[in-house]
Amino acid sequence: MKALLPLFSRPSHYLGTEINSVHKDPATVRAHVALAFPDLYEVGMSYLGQKILYDIVNADERFYAERVFAPTEDVAAVLRKHGAPLATLESDTPLGSLDAVMFSITHELCYTNILYMLDLSGIPLRASERGAGHPLVVAGGGCTFNAEPIAAFMDLMVLGDGEEILPEMLAVMAQAREEGVDRAGLIRRLSVLPGVYVPSDFEDDGSGAMRPVHNGAPRVEKRVVADMNRTTFPTRQIVPFGKPVHDRFSVEIARGCTRGCRFCQAGMIYRPVREREVDVLASIIGRGLADTGSEELSFLSLSTGDFSALEALFLSSYSHCRQEQVSISLPSLRVGSVSEDLMRLMGKIRHTGMTLAPEAGTQRLRDVINKGVTEEELLDHTGKAFRLGWQQVKLYFMIGLPTETAEDLDGILDLCLKVAASAGRGAKRLQITAAVSPFVPKPHTPFQWERQISMAEIEERLGYLRGIFRPYRKLKLKWHHSHMTWLEGVFSRGDRRLAPAVEGAYRKGALFTSWTDHLRLEPWLEAFAEAGVEAESYLAARDPEQPLPWDHLTSGVSRKFLLTERRRALDGSITPDCRYDSCRACGVCTLDGRPSELAGQAADHDIVPVINRATRDQEESGEVEEALAPSVDLQHKEQRFRLWYTKTGPAMYLSQLELQRIFERAFRRARLPLAFSGGFHPIPLLSFARALPVGVGSVCEWMDFFVRERLDVEGLPALLNAELPHGMRAARVDELPCQRRAPISNRERFTLSFGQAADGERFAQRLAPFMAAQEWKAPKLTKKGEPGEVDVRPMVSSVERTDDGYVIDFDWQALYVSPVFVLQAVDADFSLLQGRLVKTAQFFEVGE
Repeated sequence: MKALLPLFSRPSHYLGTEINSVHKDPATVRAHVALAFPDLYEVGMSYLGQKILYDIVNADERFYAERVFAPTEDVAAVLRKHGAPLATLESDTPLGSLDAVMFSITHELCYTNILYMLDLSGIPLRASERGAGHPLVVAGGGCTFNAEPIAAFMDLMVLGDGEEILPEMLAVMAQAREEGVDRAGLIRRLSVLPGVYVPSDFEDDGSGAMRPVHNGAPRVEKRVVADMNRTTFPTRQIVPFGKPVHDRFSVEIARGCTRGCRFCQAGMIYRPVREREVDVLASIIGRGLADTGSEELSFLSLSTGDFSALEALFLSSYSHCRQEQVSISLPSLRVGSVSEDLMRLMGKIRHTGMTLAPEAGTQRLRDVINKGVTEEELLDHTGKAFRLGWQQVKLYFMIGLPTETAEDLDGILDLCLKVAASAGRGAKRLQITAAVSPFVPKPHTPFQWERQISMAEIEERLGYLRGIFRPYRKLKLKWHHSHMTWLEGVFSRGDRRLAPAVEGAYRKGALFTSWTDHLRLEPWLEAFAEAGVEAESYLAARDPEQPLPWDHLTSGVSRKFLLTERRRALDGSITPDCRYDSCRACGVCTLDGRPSELAGQAADHDIVPVINRATRDQEESGEVEEALAPSVDLQHKEQRFRLWYTKTGPAMYLSQLELQRIFERAFRRARLPLAFSGGFHPIPLLSFARALPVGVGSVCEWMDFFVRERLDVEGLPALLNAELPHGMRAARVDELPCQRRAPISNRERFTLSFGQAADGERFAQRLAPFMAAQEWKAPKLTKKGEPGEVDVRPMVSSVERTDDGYVIDFDWQALYVSPVFVLQAVDADFSLLQGRLVKTAQFFEVGE
């Protein structure tokens, strides 16, 4: 696959050579698998689950886990045209040659992308069609608690936490291979591991329930890691070349949530709450920021503000982060869960937008869903935020919740207006965004029996909201597409009858359905019709007395508890968080000798909440000392350096924007005291030479940077080389005057070589008339996108023939264009797949 990199869009996404990526010789390991994410690189590289599993597997010398993501459709077309299978990033191993391809499934709209990746790999889509030469296809992630619509495509699924079970599975695979165990025997061995679900072991009994085909257990239990402090967490997380959706060092401070929101599937299936200890987290954060060079730290959990020792954790990181301009992000905040002291300290590093989730516009409906947030608490929270400098607040709401009325829709606008008013009269750049998502009644929640409103009802309610929001300039309304919500509802509540529709939609081109610009409902409707599926029926209300397609998969939360919470919802009753209140007997824990629904694991160890403190430390704290972070002048410019570096091999495929990220993080990992700009969002003071075209190499690139403390220039190249990716090397570092304008070359020398003699001869024939011409006009769009042309002949000052190609001097004094553009003007058939172009020298004006 890597041989085709010059033909790929965003080729850096397929290199696999990022800092902290792991490279082993596949011939030396006992089990070799791909951790597959069925979405684009920039989405998958934001997913913490893959980072955790990648680190755990690769820490064991016996095993090797590589990454693979869904390629863009234009890249897939290149693979198909050249007959190249989809392969892993690190070693370029075709997926069909591995022991297993393990998909992380985080949402239902990626189901066709799974088939897309299997198809590109040459792996049969259906489990029943795979034989001895095919890898196992495995699914994990939150969706596996009801992934029946894709059960036909999976050999195995894993329910729950993966840190312990994945190494166990690889050990079984390795031993089975060495003993010559066949595919069926391997699956049998894996099926006995707690948390492993073999779809072929179950069948529909005709009533909507699933029953075991043989005399096996009637239910599959999720896997639980009892104590997160006993599992490793990756500090050497891979540093992406491209900018991922969430670009930060994320540390999971806790797993599970017992806040008890009745719509929230994650809050049910990931119980009990298991917090990491503050000292453990402090060590992870210190090493993680040093190993990645990230400029943002994120405390990740389902309800970060409910972490019992959040203030202690924040203060343990604050001083270092402020001095190095590392922002601290606290996503998933509940209203009122962060004290004013912490908000004030957060604002001293960087102000990012504040996101809160009241979910409903009225107190009545917030009580129905057990949100545990009052209007008074929300307005007190936003008022403090505005006083401390925040100017943008995003509020998440849902529509279509059980018992919703017109008054609840009006309440969304009313609450947004009150939040805006809490800023006071002095706010100038105020922006309140209401993000509205239609409600999907998810499996394993108290609302799993409720109906989902139709697409027409969604559009009607969104239209009403757009109308009432329109007069208010400081309010912005965003919404989730009704087609996406409809499909999500069908597949999250679906059964095995949907498998033909998934395959049919894939064959009709339904891919990347969670991306608005790719979403097309027509292929899905056609596929449903051809499969004889009445999709709308999956959105109907369910009878609590009837079985559900996911009853054989248990998260540990009992049916009795879910029904009790459903009744309390309809009564408008609140259920407190059992983390800080009395146990509600949800069925998961063995606390106080209670029996657990996870009986198989409860027999081996207790399943109980693990928390730092019995009460939240913010409720007892006093004033936070300002002396925690002494003032540092981050804008002081003590020295300016010019770094000369090479960009060859895989680094040729890095873009200019990616280079800026690579260097900033390399400097941070090297502990350089960078100087920053001023303003609202300070950034390191870095500047670069002209952008080199992607796919073109160089042995003489340069960039400039400023530091705020004096450094020894002689030691810098070796220091930086330890932090640069493969193909980039620091050649030398020169000190420049701090105030002088950076000199830029006006002439550059390149070598051009060809892999095939025929390509070189064709180029030579077309080069001769070009060199003999006085002018050579090439069509080129203007900056406004209008048709134009440029004379490229003066840009080539000399050409010298060599044994394998040419030495070409380009002259950019009048105008700069890409040297590849010039070569394609000479030879329209030229591409970087045929010729290798490398910059070897730059020439400056005398005196520069």
